[in-house]
Amino acid sequence: MAFRIRQIELTATGREIVRDRDVTGDTLTLGRAAENDIALPDLAIEPSHATLSLRDGGRVAVKATGSLGFVVDGSDARDAQIDSSAGAELGFGTYRLTVSRDTDGTVLLTIRQAETAATRSGDLEEKRGFSLSSVLPGKRIMSWSLAVVILLAFLAVPIISHQTRDPASKRGVIGDASWNPGTLSLAHHQLTDNCEACHVKAFVSVRDETCRSCHKDVHDHADPARIAAARGNLPLGQRLLWSVAHTFGKPGPGACQDCHVEHQGPVRLDAPKQAFCADCHTLLKENLPDTKLGNAGDFAKLHPQFTATVFTDPTSGKTADVLLGGKASEDNGLTFPHKVHLDPLGGVARMAANIGAERGYGAKGLQCQNCHHKTEDGVRFKPVTMERDCEGCHSLAYDKVGGIFRQLRHGNVDQLIADLSAADYKGVPLSPRRRPGEYGKGGLYSFGYSAPGWKGLQLSTALSKKGICGECHTPVTTGGKPGVVPVRQPLRYMHHGWFNHAAHKQEKCSSCHKADTSTRASDLLLPGIKTCRTCHAGEEAPKSKVSSSCAMCHGYHSTAQAALEDKTELKKSAGPAS
Repeated sequence: MAFRIRQIELTATGREIVRDRDVTGDTLTLGRAAENDIALPDLAIEPSHATLSLRDGGRVAVKATGSLGFVVDGSDARDAQIDSSAGAELGFGTYRLTVSRDTDGTVLLTIRQAETAATRSGDLEEKRGFSLSSVLPGKRIMSWSLAVVILLAFLAVPIISHQTRDPASKRGVIGDASWNPGTLSLAHHQLTDNCEACHVKAFVSVRDETCRSCHKDVHDHADPARIAAARGNLPLGQRLLWSVAHTFGKPGPGACQDCHVEHQGPVRLDAPKQAFCADCHTLLKENLPDTKLGNAGDFAKLHPQFTATVFTDPTSGKTADVLLGGKASEDNGLTFPHKVHLDPLGGVARMAANIGAERGYGAKGLQCQNCHHKTEDGVRFKPVTMERDCEGCHSLAYDKVGGIFRQLRHGNVDQLIADLSAADYKGVPLSPRRRPGEYGKGGLYSFGYSAPGWKGLQLSTALSKKGICGECHTPVTTGGKPGVVPVRQPLRYMHHGWFNHAAHKQEKCSSCHKADTSTRASDLLLPGIKTCRTCHAGEEAPKSKVSSSCAMCHGYHSTAQAALEDKTELKKSAGPAS
C-alpha cells in the first residue's frame, strides 16, 4: 500500500511546478519538522502535527498528534475519516492538502500553499456580525487621532507648562515625569523630583559647568587641549556625528556625560571601560610627542614598565623615578639585609624561635608579618618602628640599676650622648664573655648590665659602624657632631596608580617580594609588570587570568587633595633627623 504525494508550487512568474512522489507505507507523518514524511514549513504548524493512515477501501484516517487540530472542509477537527474516492480538503496553517484517488487507484495527496491560514467556513461573516468596526472610525483616522493625543499629552503640555510657569514659585512642570528615561543613580537619588537641578535649559543637554557647580573638587584628567590632542583626529563618521550633536547643544567629546551616564537605575556608577582609556593612551606618544608617559592599551599586551618614586638621598629627601623589573635600588638610610632576618637556618631564626613565646614569633623564625604590620583597612603597611618591631632582638637597654633596666631613647642622639655620659655610668673593662645558652642566670643570651659589657655601648663607639646604632643605621658626622642618616620609609611608591594589599591576602609575601634573597637594605623589593602579569591580563582576559581594566589601578580625575596626600606621605616617610 502506498500514498502518492503531489506538491504544487508557484514560480515568481506564476507558473505552476508539479512534483509527484510515491511513499510506501500505511502511515505518513505531517508537521513542520524536516524529518516528517510531509514537511510543511509554517510556524502555525507544530513540528509533529498529525498522522495520515491508510485503511481498507481507500479510506484515510487523519489524527492530530499535537495540541493543535486542523480544518476539514471548513470545520475544525482533531481526527477525521476521509473516503479518498469522495475526496476532501484539509487545512494545516496556510497549506491545503486535498485527499483524492488517482487514475490508477492510488490515494493522492495534493499539497499547495494559500495566502491565508485555513479557517472554518462562515467564521469571518459570523464574527463580523459581532464586530464594532461598523460603528468605529477607520484605522487610519484612529492612528492619527492617537498620535495627536500623545503629542499633546506628552510633548505640548509639558512644554507649555514649562514656558508659562513662574520659576520663582518652584512649581513643578506638569507631565515632566513622562519624559524621565529612568531612575537616577544612588549618588543623585536626592534629585529625583528636581529635574531642573541638572537640566537647566529646556532641550539643551546637561552642561559640564552644571556638574561642576556641585562637584567643585573634581579636576580634569589633564588640560582639555592636551586631552583633545591625545585623542587624535576622529574618523570622518564620528566627526559628522559630533557636528550634529553640537548643533543640538551636546558638549564633548570628553564631556562629563560621555562617561557618567545617568538614569540607568539605582546603582553606583560603573568604572569606565578599558576602551575609554585606550582611545587616548594607545597612541599617546605619537599624538603627544612631549609626554613622559608610555603607550598603554591593554595590561597584557601594551603597558609600560612600572615606575616607582624612591629616595636617592635620605639626608636631603631627594627623590627620583626608577623603573622596576630589574635591579632597582633606593637609599633609605638603613643598612640591614632582609636575607639575614629571613634565613630559616640562620642565627636570627634560632634566636626568634627561642624568644617566640613572648614576642609572637613563629617556630621557624621571623616572618614578614613580624615586622610589617597592615594598616587598619588592609590596603598598605605601617612604617616599621624600633619599639614595636625591632626591639625584641635589638635591645636598647644599656644599664641595670636595682633591677630596673635603663634604655636609650631611639631617634634622639642628644639624649643618647647624655645617657652614655652620665656620671653613674662609667666605662670599665669588659666582663668575661658568657657561654652560649645562658640568659640572665641559667638562661639564653646573657649580658652583664653592671657596666658596659660591649664596646658598641660606649660613648665613643655607639654612633659608629661597630656601635649599637651602626647595626641598622648609617653613621654620619655633621658639624663635628656624630649622628645617623635619617630613615625614609615611603608609604606609597607609585603615586599614579593604586594597589590594594587586601585584595591579595590569599598570596604569600614572597610571591611578589623577593626579600629572602635580598642582601642589601637598598634593594627595591617591588615587583615589575612581569610578576603582575602572571595573574592579571587585560579587560578581555581568559578564564585563567584576572580581568584587569585600566580603572582597577588608575583613577581618571586627579584632584588637588590627592596631590596633597602624596606630598604629605613623602614628608611623613622621613625618619627622625639626627
